[in-house]
Amino acid sequence: MQYLKETQGIVAFSALAVMLYLLVRRPHDPRLRSVTGLVAGWALGYPFGRAAADGRWFLGLDPMVCQLIQHSMLQVGVYGLICFFVFSAVDDDKARKQAFIQLVPLVLCVSVMTWAVLAIPDDLRVAAARVPNSLGGGPTGVLAITVFYALGNGYLLYGFAAMFVWARRYARGADPRLRRGLLITSTGLGLLVPADAIFVSSNISRYFGEPLPRWLLTTAVWFLLPGVLLCVIGVVYPIAAMRFAAMRLWLRHLRAYHRLAPLWTLLHQSFPEDALHRVPSRRDAFSLRGVHRRYYRRVIECRDGLVRISPYVAETPDELPLAERLRAGLETRRTGAVTARRPISLVIPEDDGMDADVRELEKLAVSLR
Repeated sequence: MQYLKETQGIVAFSALAVMLYLLVRRPHDPRLRSVTGLVAGWALGYPFGRAAADGRWFLGLDPMVCQLIQHSMLQVGVYGLICFFVFSAVDDDKARKQAFIQLVPLVLCVSVMTWAVLAIPDDLRVAAARVPNSLGGGPTGVLAITVFYALGNGYLLYGFAAMFVWARRYARGADPRLRRGLLITSTGLGLLVPADAIFVSSNISRYFGEPLPRWLLTTAVWFLLPGVLLCVIGVVYPIAAMRFAAMRLWLRHLRAYHRLAPLWTLLHQSFPEDALHRVPSRRDAFSLRGVHRRYYRRVIECRDGLVRISPYVAETPDELPLAERLRAGLETRRTGAVTARRPISLVIPEDDGMDADVRELEKLAVSLR
């Protein structure tokens, strides 16, 4: 169990570091800010939750105040997840209004929870932070403890239920990548809603001296764990899918760049003045975009070189393979001969688009090897 707790902390702060890095690169993306708020709430509340569970003071705060901070950060994270759904579902202007409206229940909930923590007597604060379910009912302090935990779980119940409705509603009109993420997340939320409903019922029933059956609480835990996992997967899925698609494009451009090398080398030797010179930035050596830049430059330079050499290729016999005709045309030009032929089209792609054009150039480059 100790190992799992330590792993949770490492994962939480590692995820926060990654989200902050992405946020620095795209500070104006409201969806990214929302997910960062979710991860920040999870990570920042972790050490306070550990201290509260152990019944010890942390940063000069008693265990129950640590419990308040941990629950508040968890609710802030849920609010961030709500904002993520809102900004994913509607335009930014409507989403900002809805995000402001959703801020009201969060502020009210945290305010009442703070009042409840301040109302707990000193002799119950450690026990309330560690094992609140073992306390009986009756005194005002125990009522405050019940209000604290029931309201904390109640806000989570409200947030998960609202997000489940929005996720199902707006998944129908989303693009395929986002739709799959929303459906995965809504499935997780569908498990979290009954789990939190059981926890709220448990908080209230214990105050009246009627604890819920143990099997029901065990069922809530079995709902909770896969629900959280599916929510995380659903939120991360659109970003991960986009990054995966970008990586596939990067690999495709890198392979094409190297496959075009034989063709580009021959043409560059004959037409070095056609090279697209550019002063590289300091980040080019470390940026993935550098591959895309080199790829597009190589394709353009190959096309320019084929246009320049095409009049000489036009004088070669048509029955020869294009690779041999190209070599013959380059050799003729190298001897200093002048041709009166006009440029012709070489390496004509069967389909429209740059990808089809590059495929034909690659075939020519492979034949030149």
